[in-house]
Amino acid sequence: MSELAAMVLAAGRGARMRPLSAMTPKPLIEVAGQSLIDHVFDRLDSAGVDRIVVNVHYLADLIEVHVRRRKGDRVAISDERDVMLETGGGVVKALPLLGDAPFLVANADTFFIEGASNTLKRMVAAFDPDRMDGLLLLAPTVGAIGYDGRGDFSLSPDGRLERRAERRLAPFIYAGCAVFSPRAFEGAPEGRFSLNVTFDRLIEQGRLFGLRLDGIFLHVGTPQSIRVAEKAYLASHT
Repeated sequence: MSELAAMVLAAGRGARMRPLSAMTPKPLIEVAGQSLIDHVFDRLDSAGVDRIVVNVHYLADLIEVHVRRRKGDRVAISDERDVMLETGGGVVKALPLLGDAPFLVANADTFFIEGASNTLKRMVAAFDPDRMDGLLLLAPTVGAIGYDGRGDFSLSPDGRLERRAERRLAPFIYAGCAVFSPRAFEGAPEGRFSLNVTFDRLIEQGRLFGLRLDGIFLHVGTPQSIRVAEKAYLASHT
């Protein structure tokens, strides 16, 4: 990839994070002394991202002021103040700002402990547009701190993804980062829809792949999970 662009999904309401998110949007809630979105920006900086798009809806002014103070002209705002488009619709609206090359997408609350190598650089290097239209970062379901779900995906030997079967446990969860080709969104629904719609379509086409996180995923979904995540994060930095 030449110029590398990224989209940070920051429009959600963070309902499970209440009461903290009643007055503070979830991306601006601090974990280990820094807002969640700033942790994401640090990772994008370390991966050499040149251009960042952030979508906003809930408490949009607070997020916009914060990201412009942090990133200045390097950030573009995809404004969803009138209607929140969810994750998939948000990416589609932002496509003109992201360019024609493959780009990164990160949830604004993506939080993990890095392994031996730079995760986002690994993702960019592993993305093969001849074989794939999407590459998702995966974390093992067992060992993901603060996560108590059944998992999302299984990973085939060639790296392709399959959805968790009903009433089964899946070995991997989506860790909130991905690389997409713009081609992944051709024929996407209009308006509001989840990225899961895109995931499922790419799975049917055999074009959705996964890359295992070389590190520890920290699920920061509730106020109670913040202390657990901080303890693990700070322990890894001592």
